[in-house]
Amino acid sequence: MVLIPARMSEAEEQRWVTVMLDKLAAQESKRMLGDGDLAERAGRLAGQFLGGRAHPASVRWVTNQNTRWGSCTPAEGSIRLSHRLQGMPEYVIDYVLLHELAHLLVPGHGPEFWQLLESYPRTERARGYLEGVVAADRLPHLPAARRE
Repeated sequence: MVLIPARMSEAEEQRWVTVMLDKLAAQESKRMLGDGDLAERAGRLAGQFLGGRAHPASVRWVTNQNTRWGSCTPAEGSIRLSHRLQGMPEYVIDYVLLHELAHLLVPGHGPEFWQLLESYPRTERARGYLEGVVAADRLPHLPAARRE
């Protein structure tokens, strides 16, 4: 149960709930997920959103992916997630996991692939988050303030 001031409008309430859920998700994902945790999470997501049809042989973090968030080798059943996802909200990590799990079923990014991801309610939000991270990385960095 969440208590909010009675004077809040429905729109303010929705905004507040969204902000608080994002904060909670970020806190939860700050707990470092190990490779075993990722494999367990992948199994749960595959069952919930892909009808249990995707069965990865391995799911692990890697430090050599600096231009991709994740990758999948369907022939081996292996999924790798970039270490850059660590510390991001759980719904973002879940989206990337689901994205790679979907590649175990459908290669490429055609209509059939995107249909698989339609069942995950935060697909667009997670994609927007990741696009924002990429855009922020491309911004010119201002020099640090001078310290005297």
